[in-house]
Amino acid sequence: MATTTNLNKNRNGTGVAVAPEDAPREDTQLKTGRMYSAGDVRLLVLDDDPAIGRLVQAALQGHDFVIDTVTDPGRVEEQLRAQTYHVVILDYVLPGLDTDQVMQWIHELQPDAAVIVITAFPSMDSAVHCLRAHTYDYLTKPFPVESLQKSVLRCLESRGLLRLSEEALREQLGSAIRERRKALGLTLAEMAKRTNVSLGYLSQIELGKNSASIETLYRIALGLRVRVADLFQSVQSPI
Repeated sequence: MATTTNLNKNRNGTGVAVAPEDAPREDTQLKTGRMYSAGDVRLLVLDDDPAIGRLVQAALQGHDFVIDTVTDPGRVEEQLRAQTYHVVILDYVLPGLDTDQVMQWIHELQPDAAVIVITAFPSMDSAVHCLRAHTYDYLTKPFPVESLQKSVLRCLESRGLLRLSEEALREQLGSAIRERRKALGLTLAEMAKRTNVSLGYLSQIELGKNSASIETLYRIALGLRVRVADLFQSVQSPI
């Protein structure tokens, strides 16, 4: 699990601005140790306000994402052509640019990118426009850091680019087993006897401190009168 965001250090005069490396490391990280990137992830922020780029970096601190931020509207098309992105965070109103034109550029040049629109001028027309353009989300400024954070991470997770860490998976699976056992009114000792799994091992599994083999999970599922798949379906993302 990486702990830094791969960004250029500062504004380089090309119109592509990036958040500084000393951006605040607050607890807006959303338990980064519980999720990990399933491959390289690139994000592009298109906003004439440099503060938004810094906000995005702070919101996603702790993930090994590459985040480019374009503040010069005149460089938007060039940057869209320069690199492939998974997510584009777009200010709905960019000075000197027509929104429809920007949307068309993204559609043509970044066909696989999800688009999250942010705007300081929300309206029914712009919301409907974004809906028709199949944007992933529509956020109004000012917005809580957590809202942007959750939107980006859920978007990446839905595309298979962000996954639960092994630790988080063990904890959630153990919790699901424990809750089902208690719902059936079984003690740990009774569950151990029913599944032929040692009391200590079963306790460690429920606490998320030990991984269970497929055979053990099968025994536990039989003891709980559920399918193994049902146990995994109860696992939820921490986002």
